[in-house]
Amino acid sequence: MSIHWKLLVLAIAFALALIQSPAQTAGIDSALLARANGGDASAQVLVGESYAAGKGVAPDLQLAANWYRKAAGQGSVTGEMRLAELYRDGGTGFPRDIAQAAAWYGKAAELGDVDAQGTLGVLYSIGQGVPQSYVEAYCWLDLAAAVKGPRQQQYAANRQMVGTHLTVDEVAGIEQRVAKWLAAHPRAKVAQ
Repeated sequence: MSIHWKLLVLAIAFALALIQSPAQTAGIDSALLARANGGDASAQVLVGESYAAGKGVAPDLQLAANWYRKAAGQGSVTGEMRLAELYRDGGTGFPRDIAQAAAWYGKAAELGDVDAQGTLGVLYSIGQGVPQSYVEAYCWLDLAAAVKGPRQQQYAANRQMVGTHLTVDEVAGIEQRVAKWLAAHPRAKVAQ
């Protein structure tokens, strides 16, 4: 194919993208979309939520995931959590992938999200999406149970149940690990 044909094909593809793009985003507030395209992580999450829920646009979980991934790439815990939930649940045109869900929960948990920590602890306790590990489960559940909130009692109960599979020495090692994690993540402690 000559260079002229290649340029013509690229020009047509670009023109089609311009024609299709406004139709795909017509129901999303233009200011929100501009902020999202400009790199605003909160706006990216909101655009992703529009596609996930079909608010103003046709539902498209792939596009939702793309927007969440952009936000997550900037360290947005909300973006990471939305991706984790999307992979956990799957849906039309978006396959369920519990290993990907666990990976995104892990990223949000490392940033201090309590719900991600609790969920990751449960996933480790049953070996879903991650290798089964009572040590990892107890660690993440211990972090989640240390934070006041609506699920604190649930996380503590889950931690206690997992603890029945551990030795006293294992629990002591986990408690040291948790203390080190908390010392290294003071912002996460405050955010929780």
